[in-house]
Amino acid sequence: MTLADKVSGGSTYPVKKVRLAGFSFDNLTEQEVVDHIINESGAGRGGWVLTPNIDICRQASRDPELTAQLREASLTVADGMPLLWAARANGTPIIARVTGSSLIFTLSEAAAAAGRSVYFLGGAQGVPELAGQNLANRYPGLKVAGSDAPPFAFEESAEAMGQVEAKVRSAAPDIVYVGMGFPKQEKLIIELRKVLPSAWYIGCGAAIPIVAGSVPRAPEWMQRAGLEWLHRLSKEPKRLFRRYVIEDLPFAISLLAQTKFMRKSN
Repeated sequence: MTLADKVSGGSTYPVKKVRLAGFSFDNLTEQEVVDHIINESGAGRGGWVLTPNIDICRQASRDPELTAQLREASLTVADGMPLLWAARANGTPIIARVTGSSLIFTLSEAAAAAGRSVYFLGGAQGVPELAGQNLANRYPGLKVAGSDAPPFAFEESAEAMGQVEAKVRSAAPDIVYVGMGFPKQEKLIIELRKVLPSAWYIGCGAAIPIVAGSVPRAPEWMQRAGLEWLHRLSKEPKRLFRRYVIEDLPFAISLLAQTKFMRKSN
């Protein structure tokens, strides 16, 4: 079975791709993503889920080498309502938003039922461990293979990187949640896949501290309205103002305008 196939209920069939903002998105619901991972893991096949949002699309658009690396992801799903709006404006709608901060719950629930183990990588000291404890309490039977909170700038040290890789390889989890922000988490996933290719890796951003309870998630109505970024901005204005308002907002507006123009011109 190729990476362009989906597994659901024991059958395989092609997954429609939606090309947008430099990425080829798998047009799947969150449940279909979960089913795919659990089935592939059960067959001993690993993979990588990439969840681009507007910020990731903007950064990747400026780095062709990184973009080429990101195309190696097994599944690419849209995390961000502006991407769904742009796809709809282009006449190629994406059926659902799939976010790392939601997937960490639904996939862990499915992992508990299927006997798969999970690993939490990223966040401040104690945070990934607490995230594992919280999910294990929430989903009885969930196997937490381990957790790790690497020190700041660990990726700049071959020794520190080796320690992170060794811990993951030793724990041998089926699913690894990597929450370090883009592109740090993606670059780490690329390296981890070399030492433990049988695992599934989920780049999940702030999902680990959200599960641990150290970072609040936006209310559901803000998530549905595409305003989750505004909630995060209100919590960390100094750190996020430039990224969200000065850089991401113009990119999102430009993307929407381009997709509408392209549809009209066709």
